[in-house]
Amino acid sequence: MSEASIESDKEIGVALALGAVAVVGAVVMFGHPEQLGKAWGFGAAFVFALCSVVAVQVFD
Repeated sequence: MSEASIESDKEIGVALALGAVAVVGAVVMFGHPEQLGKAWGFGAAFVFALCSVVAVQVFD
C-alpha cells in the first residue's frame, strides 16, 4: 500500500486565506450601495481570486 504525503500544507492554507478575502470582495461588490464601492469589491474579488490560483501553482 502506498501512502501519498505532501511536504507542506502551505499551498492549501494560502489558497484558502486568499479565497476567503476574494469572497469578502464579492460580498462587497453585491452589497455596496454605490457604484464605486461595487467596483472596489469587484477589483478585490478578482485580484485575490487570481492570487489564490497563483498560490496553488507556486507552492505545488
